[in-house]
Amino acid sequence: MALLALATPAGTAHAANGFLVIDGTEHEDPSGCYRLGDFAPSKVANHTDDTVWVWSGTNCDGHGTQRITPGETAIGRGRSVYVE
Repeated sequence: MALLALATPAGTAHAANGFLVIDGTEHEDPSGCYRLGDFAPSKVANHTDDTVWVWSGTNCDGHGTQRITPGETAIGRGRSVYVE
């Protein structure tokens, strides 16, 4: 539980280096919250230097459901992702 508390979205001024791909759409030097698909789990490829957190809510709220580490591609089982 403490691990997810540290990953709670907070206002941060820096962006991750690299790119995040969500269902084929590339986001260069991502920062903050991105919505995932509404009807099917989304494919998330983390090509950044930061961890991406998947959240149950659409605005990076609710509870953390998984983390996607740098270099990892996974099916995001939630409604949004947050880039640290």
